[in-house]
Amino acid sequence: MSLWLALSRVIDRLNTVIGKAASWLLLVAIFISAINAVMRKVFSISSNAWLESQWYLFSAAFLLAAAYTLQRSEHVRVDLMYGALSRRKQLIIDIFGTIFFLMPFCLITIWLSWPVVMAKFASGEVSNNTGGLIQWPVWAMIPLGFALLALQGISELIKRIAILRGDIPDPVLEADAEAAKI
Repeated sequence: MSLWLALSRVIDRLNTVIGKAASWLLLVAIFISAINAVMRKVFSISSNAWLESQWYLFSAAFLLAAAYTLQRSEHVRVDLMYGALSRRKQLIIDIFGTIFFLMPFCLITIWLSWPVVMAKFASGEVSNNTGGLIQWPVWAMIPLGFALLALQGISELIKRIAILRGDIPDPVLEADAEAAKI
């Protein structure tokens, strides 16, 4: 199990670095938006490339940070029943959900989006908008983002199994114990 946990730590580190870096893309998008607005209002100059670059940056930030969000357990959950279950049952549900929902969804998305990325790359397709950008870089974010999400799913799966086996402490139980002290 120690080899699997080492792999999990590598995946966690990778997605932490990428997730934190992706957050800066939002700041860049905000600056581009502000500059574009000033140029448009003050100088009556604008370009569709500016607008599209904002969309591209937001898409990249969203797709690249999804794995980091999963790692930090920040995805929205509807836990009407989940929260009332024992921690062991929650872990089993997490494992089941990862294997039967998250992983197939990620793999199917990668499988279906990759040919589109390759076709757009091969053709050099550009946006239909005047002054628009090439499309393959933003389309490439789809399989990349879902590959990172699948990797993080594997990491979460490893950690959940290790917690059930007693190989590592449960961070949720530790956080609850720490909160009870306050």
